[in-house]
Amino acid sequence: MIDLNHVSLRREETQILDDVTLTVRKDEHWVLLGRNGSGKTSILEMINGYVFPSSGTVKVLHSIYGKVDVREIRRKIGYISQSLMDKLALSDPVWEVVATGEFGYLRFYEQIPEDLKEKAMRMLAFVKLEHRGTHLLGTLSQGERKKAMLARALMADPTLLIMDEPCSGLDLFEREQLLVTINELNMKSVTLFYVTHHMEEIMPLFTHVALLEQGKLIAAGPKRDVLTEENIRLAYNVNVDLEWHQDRPWIRVI
Repeated sequence: MIDLNHVSLRREETQILDDVTLTVRKDEHWVLLGRNGSGKTSILEMINGYVFPSSGTVKVLHSIYGKVDVREIRRKIGYISQSLMDKLALSDPVWEVVATGEFGYLRFYEQIPEDLKEKAMRMLAFVKLEHRGTHLLGTLSQGERKKAMLARALMADPTLLIMDEPCSGLDLFEREQLLVTINELNMKSVTLFYVTHHMEEIMPLFTHVALLEQGKLIAAGPKRDVLTEENIRLAYNVNVDLEWHQDRPWIRVI
């Protein structure tokens, strides 16, 4: 699904990524963790084909970037980020915003087919937001907007779904509501690649974790093997107690 092979990225005098090798296979769901400036966003941009490495190769969905039209690959990738949300029209009905995900548009300027509206409403039902389908996007809470973004990302039936800090800015209630919905994506045939700062967001659905620190991959693999107190200290320079509860990790700073 994703194969980063000895990937490095350098901009002028700054080494952003340093010899990163990471393989994400079908039926695996990954979480990428790391401090601010560790290189997480750069990896996402590479997977989406917006940034190319200074050295190494990026292979996504069996295609090597630099040898394919990355626009074709992006059609198979769902993407959720705050920067994308900020580009959507708050004055549009929620179902219409969700429907734009079918084609990757930001907005419709023509008549929308009825079957597309019906599909958008089904996606809203999956994220438990169908009751808000006819409301304007701007009237939704932050948590509801994030759910609408998830529904939008699912419109094109993506093979790979990239989520860049989807719970950012949410209160505890809305965060947990969104995480429950994300955990239900195990019913979909889609591979998840999830970026966050908060380890407690690692729901049972997620199988693997990668830890970045200053552009280098500290550890990558099954989540319980990677998420150890020692690895967390290496990545964050903080001593913690780690405890697992209902297959979610919880930490306490010492």
